[in-house]
Amino acid sequence: MALLEVQNLKTYYSILRGSVKAVDDVTFNVEKGEAVGLAGESGCGKTTVALSILRILPTGGKIVGGKILFRGSDLVKLDDTQLRESIRWKGISIIFQGAMNALNPVYKIGDQIAEAITTHEPEVNKAEAIERIEKLFELVGLDPSRITNYPHEFSGGMRQRAMIAMALACNPEFLIADEPGTALDVIVAAQVLKLMKELKSKLNLSMMLITHDLSIIAETCEKSAIMYAGKIAEYGNVVTIFKEPLHPYTQGLMGAFPGIRAPKTRMISIPGSPPDLLNPPSGCRFHTRCQYAMEICRREDPAFLDVGESHYVACHLVQKA
Repeated sequence: MALLEVQNLKTYYSILRGSVKAVDDVTFNVEKGEAVGLAGESGCGKTTVALSILRILPTGGKIVGGKILFRGSDLVKLDDTQLRESIRWKGISIIFQGAMNALNPVYKIGDQIAEAITTHEPEVNKAEAIERIEKLFELVGLDPSRITNYPHEFSGGMRQRAMIAMALACNPEFLIADEPGTALDVIVAAQVLKLMKELKSKLNLSMMLITHDLSIIAETCEKSAIMYAGKIAEYGNVVTIFKEPLHPYTQGLMGAFPGIRAPKTRMISIPGSPPDLLNPPSGCRFHTRCQYAMEICRREDPAFLDVGESHYVACHLVQKA
């Protein structure tokens, strides 16, 4: 049994004009000790998947279908108290997008992490929490003496490391990182990603990494899920997807990504824009931008087909072949 199983997840947002189908029938698994990368354009539903897993959707967001199994227990059926006591922070933790600005500027960093520990583990006193934080700071490459500093006294990279320490404060099994390199320069972002790889190996963490940068997934993950307009277009082993992408959208993403060692070629752009998820197109949601679109693509939503070796693709072109 996988540590996390997302089955046919549907999460919609209610707005005045109707219902936004942000996540629509998404399925994937994460094994113990495995890292899965969730990639796609902005607005494709990546962050909504993460917020659905922890059941911390903003106002108007609601899971309307599917299951989220963690250690075999369906998180969709748990109430908020059960989630807070046994799942959030202890079982599953998250590093939010824009984590550099997630720390409260008027509280010391150590106090903020200590609050997370004592809230979710009431049996731990303040002194024990501080001792744990010092060890966490060492683990993420920060000087333990800096726990009394305020956020403005940390650089962007240091704040990101502090947020990773906070996410690990209650020893979770599963860590979600939403765009961990956002707002960091290239060198610092690379250091943060290297740290996350080391922590994954050292702590045997399972991870879900959300990003629009395919190179990050190639560097840090074993599996990849390519999302488009609320659905997963392709899912499987990272090496397989990078070497043999089958979905036209995945191929387009690969073609738009320059290679350092590859021959000089003109980068390919995907024409058009993602569809409005308030009123998505019929059939395959990518057909309006796909150069291979057939009549069936306009009529029918493609099945999520197993093409071998745990490689899944939702494309009529692949199914026809």
